[in-house]
Amino acid sequence: MKHYDLFIDNKWVKSSIGETFTSTCPATGEVLASFEEAGLDDVDKACQVARRTFNSGVWSRMENNERAKIMLKAADIMQRRWDELCRMEAQDTGKPIHEVETGDMPYSIYAFRYFANIAREINGELIPVANEPYMHDYMTYEPYGVVAIISPYNFPLHLLTRSLAPALAAGNTTVCKASSMTPWTTAVLGEIIEEAGFPAGVVNIISGKGSTVGEALASHREVDVVALTGSEQVGRRLLELSARSEIIKKNVLELGGKGPVIVEPDCRYEDTVVGVADGLLLNGGQVCCAQTRLLLHESLYDRFIADLCKELQKRKPGDILDPETRLGSMINRAQMEKVHKTVMDAVADGATLVCGGEPFSGPLFDKGSFYKPTLLCDVREDMKCYREEIFGPVLVVMKYTSLNEAIDYANASKFGLGAGIFSESHKTIHYAAQRLNAGSIFVNMPNTARMNAPFGGNRNSGIGREYGKTGLHEYLRTKNTIWNMAFGYPQEQRDIYF
Repeated sequence: MKHYDLFIDNKWVKSSIGETFTSTCPATGEVLASFEEAGLDDVDKACQVARRTFNSGVWSRMENNERAKIMLKAADIMQRRWDELCRMEAQDTGKPIHEVETGDMPYSIYAFRYFANIAREINGELIPVANEPYMHDYMTYEPYGVVAIISPYNFPLHLLTRSLAPALAAGNTTVCKASSMTPWTTAVLGEIIEEAGFPAGVVNIISGKGSTVGEALASHREVDVVALTGSEQVGRRLLELSARSEIIKKNVLELGGKGPVIVEPDCRYEDTVVGVADGLLLNGGQVCCAQTRLLLHESLYDRFIADLCKELQKRKPGDILDPETRLGSMINRAQMEKVHKTVMDAVADGATLVCGGEPFSGPLFDKGSFYKPTLLCDVREDMKCYREEIFGPVLVVMKYTSLNEAIDYANASKFGLGAGIFSESHKTIHYAAQRLNAGSIFVNMPNTARMNAPFGGNRNSGIGREYGKTGLHEYLRTKNTIWNMAFGYPQEQRDIYF
């Protein structure tokens, strides 16, 4: 079993508190690796190093093309270590390796390539000043300084790099902390950063509990920006810490969701049944933008529920390292039990359990946390299962009679991350897309994201956007400079020289 130290200032160092912890595969119970657990002194050291490195200009004032070359080299190293990284990510999260190879890893690598290249095009803007030719007004973009990145357990490397890559491309220095449940590939990223030739102190990687390390990062005076993908509760806590700190920090937050999906009578029926199942079950439902509220037109209701139940029952887990497996484990037994309690509470409150509602059992599953895809009907708006993010393979269903009613149901949520609709009518799609309150609208497809398009939430689903040029500019601050070039010149000389 390999052990990973903290990665600070391009050095592998021991924790100041002398504590370690291990990572365990959620699907098998196998212990995978051990890690140093950072203490408050380690957080301070990493932040101080990041600040000193930023102020030195070794990265922040490096020419954009030179930064891009180093980032592209990191992407090439990740590509070379593809098989190893995919296996690590699958084992650390308990998800099928098929999902890692088709989603997590391509996105992680592409993040470095995409942001390295678009950062070459960071340009300022000249702002004309009418009737005052001697006034020179221009806008420029510059890095904030130190960015703390706190990533979650569901897509450890992908959701780290989607914040890390634009932060680096913009010229910031960084301190990264992965979830203590899935720290493996983030620790390995330190090896990649070192080999790629990043200057010391540009990327620092520490591991440990969110309640200590994460909070210390979010409140450290040397941190300018906090980027978090996590729960609404943690997001609120980081905003609170930022408000209390000596220097108020910018927060880029992608938080929870409760994604609605509307199914209209004119949908492509068979494809929609499969699409709804896919929108629920990516990563076992442990996805913030998962489509977990099904709003089903009354004319389709009985038939669709019966066919969807059959489709969900086809989705069976297996060996996560088998390329044919499509359903994996939940992150741990505690999360599985939390999901199960929510389902049982919904049934007690009047919901109808159509399928699922229990863990998978048997020799292959007993050491993991495998929960059956679950369908709950006869759900009301006031039920917890309809209002709160479950973060598991549980779909709740409501019947509607008109599109406006469905949109009202969809928008009756404190979240606003993603929303979907299945229909063959262009008018219906356009109408719904304009009125659904969500950062992303998925039309005739499951939930997804694209590196070159913005992604993020409204309401309690977050602040700011990741991906795309919009995502890059979250890590750049805007500066306006106004220059009176004729200062001190008398009017007659201004007319001559300007």
